[in-house]
Amino acid sequence: MEPDLFTAAAEERQEKDPAGSPLAVRMRPRTLDEVVGQQHLLKPGSPLRRLVGEGSGGPAGPSSVILWGPPGTGKTTLAYVVSKATNKRFVELSAITAGVKEVRAVIDGARRATGGFGKETVLFLDEIHRFSKAQQDSLLPAVENRWVTLIAATTENPYFSIISPLLSRSLLLTLEPLTDDDVRGLLKRALSDERGLKGAVALPEDTEDHLLRIAGGDARRALTALEAAAGAALDKGEPEITLTTLEETVDRAAVKYDRDGDQHYDVASALIKSIRGSDVDAALHYLARMIEAGEDPRFIARRLMISASEDIGLADPNALPIAVAAAQAVAMIGFPEAALTLSHATIALALAPKSNAATTAIGAAMEDIRKGLAGPVPPHLRDGHYKGAAKLGHAQGYVYPHDLPEGIAEQQYAPDAIKDRAYYEPTRHGAEARYADAVEWTRKHLGRKRS
Repeated sequence: MEPDLFTAAAEERQEKDPAGSPLAVRMRPRTLDEVVGQQHLLKPGSPLRRLVGEGSGGPAGPSSVILWGPPGTGKTTLAYVVSKATNKRFVELSAITAGVKEVRAVIDGARRATGGFGKETVLFLDEIHRFSKAQQDSLLPAVENRWVTLIAATTENPYFSIISPLLSRSLLLTLEPLTDDDVRGLLKRALSDERGLKGAVALPEDTEDHLLRIAGGDARRALTALEAAAGAALDKGEPEITLTTLEETVDRAAVKYDRDGDQHYDVASALIKSIRGSDVDAALHYLARMIEAGEDPRFIARRLMISASEDIGLADPNALPIAVAAAQAVAMIGFPEAALTLSHATIALALAPKSNAATTAIGAAMEDIRKGLAGPVPPHLRDGHYKGAAKLGHAQGYVYPHDLPEGIAEQQYAPDAIKDRAYYEPTRHGAEARYADAVEWTRKHLGRKRS
């Protein structure tokens, strides 16, 4: 999808009057040498250097690349630099608004530009993880035949969010979170540069340190906070941005958590592992981080239901009903009140006795199935309700347990291949102790031998 007249006009106005653009936009690097951080991706001969036309070229053209990294690390910036520095045709799409139709239009335009004018096309596709498998499939012919050189940006792990054929046809470049020194250098440049604040205000060391904490390695967040604080200081007639002014402007430090990226999974993992470890305070900390970051409460509730079976099981049979009830309540009430329900369930699960016996039991049973240890169902257990079943021996010799005083019959239930397997190994933790006694008694009365 080519830029329309309105987009082109807006870009022209922005270039003529950059002061009307956000500070983060004005301070975008114009060349790769102005990029802060990511030096491991900017060495001579790197794919990004070749994309902007550096190097001898020849028969080995530039490769398509996938840029993976947290928000604010420079994925869009790098694409912007390529668009300004390259002599190639540059087209930008966002996976949030574009679909297969727009992708095909770009590819058709790229083929015409190559055939008619010898002009190569670079396609920047932001948020590629939002594309479905079918939408990503539509890119394959163009990337494979190099009708376009793709620059795709994602905050999510591409091994989970991007199809393998597209990964294999592209170079995966991982962007690292910016260090405090990287962000500090960016702030100093923004304070003095003609495109930035032009030395209008100073930034004392204590304010700078707090601004770095707020940024959390996110360049865009740092510049946005700097611009807001600088505006407040200038309105007050202050020559520098005081710590008080910054705190008043920002209100509080942003939670370092991206609900659409890797931290979404990292913090969720820490929540579950804290519950498993019975550290109720750590569990509440991670729960609070997820809530403050605007995480979907249904996602949290689903993780708690899984934990109730995975890590607690029959050590506390009430754990799963509590988690399920929490999930139902959360779906009905939503935030902010859902935070109370999620706290209730998290505390109950963290302090419950723990057992992973249900997890290991089904794992062991499934492993035997994968090894081929299945075998036919014993004849006396097979369905005997249809005509002719008796002639086949089906349901013959089956003992009905309710007819016996103890309600259990010494007969074989499992196929021969696993008749003496013991999958469920209960602990003596909490309520599971009584299940351990029950298992021991039933296996004995079934005439089971351990293997």
